[in-house]
Amino acid sequence: MENRSHALMAGFFTIALMSMAIVLGIWLGRDKIQRVPYEIVTNMTVSGLNLQAAVRYKGIKVGNVTDISFDPKVPGQLVLRLEVIPDTPITKATFATLGYQGVTGIAFIQLDEDLQAGTGATLLTADASGQAQRISLRASSLQTLEQKGMAILKQTEDITRKLNIMLDPDNKQSVAAAINHIGQAAAAWQTVPSQLAPTLNKLPVLLDQTQSTLSSVQHLSSEANTLAANLTQLSQRVQAQDGPLVRFNMAIDQMTYSLTQETLPRIQNVTGEARSSLRSLNRATDQLSERPQSILFGNPAPLPGPGEAGFVAPR
Repeated sequence: MENRSHALMAGFFTIALMSMAIVLGIWLGRDKIQRVPYEIVTNMTVSGLNLQAAVRYKGIKVGNVTDISFDPKVPGQLVLRLEVIPDTPITKATFATLGYQGVTGIAFIQLDEDLQAGTGATLLTADASGQAQRISLRASSLQTLEQKGMAILKQTEDITRKLNIMLDPDNKQSVAAAINHIGQAAAAWQTVPSQLAPTLNKLPVLLDQTQSTLSSVQHLSSEANTLAANLTQLSQRVQAQDGPLVRFNMAIDQMTYSLTQETLPRIQNVTGEARSSLRSLNRATDQLSERPQSILFGNPAPLPGPGEAGFVAPR
């Protein structure tokens, strides 16, 4: 009986000690900090992310992942619920990415700020209705590398497929012919330098001739400039106020004035006198034609007029 009572007391003591240890662990592990809830909605995969995974802001742990579930409103969409300490400066420019710890592959949420948004972004505060604010999730460097790797693999597959098509037995002859043509073109190209050698040897002489021609052209250009300057100077002298052109115009005007005012009136007078002489000559010729004897006997006396002696009135 005494051995049983000792065993019973030892059992009660053990149970009491375990209970006290459990209560002490719960009391010590109790978190008295009031945390702020946030949500992340994404269509990307979150491999390695578990409940109670750490939430880090620029490398500092500020909270944990409290729930991972599917969005009932949008099929295929995940909803990650976070709880972060209130002092964390989460703004509208804050975004989340998946980070991985070492080689274990355990994922955590990494929060960071978008540098393009600047430092004046508005802080995300709790909604009056109690709805958790949402933070956008961006692809991590590993996911970006995975996407680019898939794109590179796809391009590699396309290149391999095109190479297989090119190396198909039906295309081997075409490829061989193309390579043969390339070899022939290379062989023909090797003969080009020998053919160009005579022309290249003539280039120095041609350059000397070209230089001489340029010198002649420059000399001709300088002479042309001198000639143009002389012509300009001559034109200025001719068009000067006391130049030959002005004096010639004055002489022409004086000649025109003399011709108009003196010579033409004299010509008109001479013409009038010539006409009078011609009329007198015509009358003399007419009289001579009517009375040729007037050359010997002279002109007869004129008949007396009325009131003169010997006047006879016509009947």
